Amino acid sequence: MDVLSASKITSSALNAEKFRLDIVAENIANANTTKGPDGLAYQRKTVSFQSVADQVFGSPGEVNVGVSKDSSAGSTVYNPSHPHADKSGMVSMPNVNVAYEMVDLMSASHSYEANLAVIRNARQMASQALSIGR
Repeated sequence: MDVLSASKITSSALNAEKFRLDIVAENIANANTTKGPDGLAYQRKTVSFQSVADQVFGSPGEVNVGVSKDSSAGSTVYNPSHPHADKSGMVSMPNVNVAYEMVDLMSASHSYEANLAVIRNARQMASQALSIGR
């Protein structure tokens, strides 16, 4: 595998991790959103990755990113003064656990940093290989 192929794969992984960071940030931002455009409480989004094989070499090529809604139910709390409370004073809350999202945020951040290190190392190796012939 050459440096350019490795950089292409790592670049795809960086984009995937950035997208994951964006989704986690969206989940955290909507942790208290009790009514969205559909009239329901916000549903947590999850991200999944899938490696796509390179058609020419049969090696890993790019990373496909999928987003889906977490179908688990959120909690309901008694708050009759809330504008979205039902007749019995219950409010449907989002199914977002901020502590879990923070762990996911740290994991995505570390993965992003690791991919950056791969690019730095590949660039350094390419530079050193070019300097051998001098």
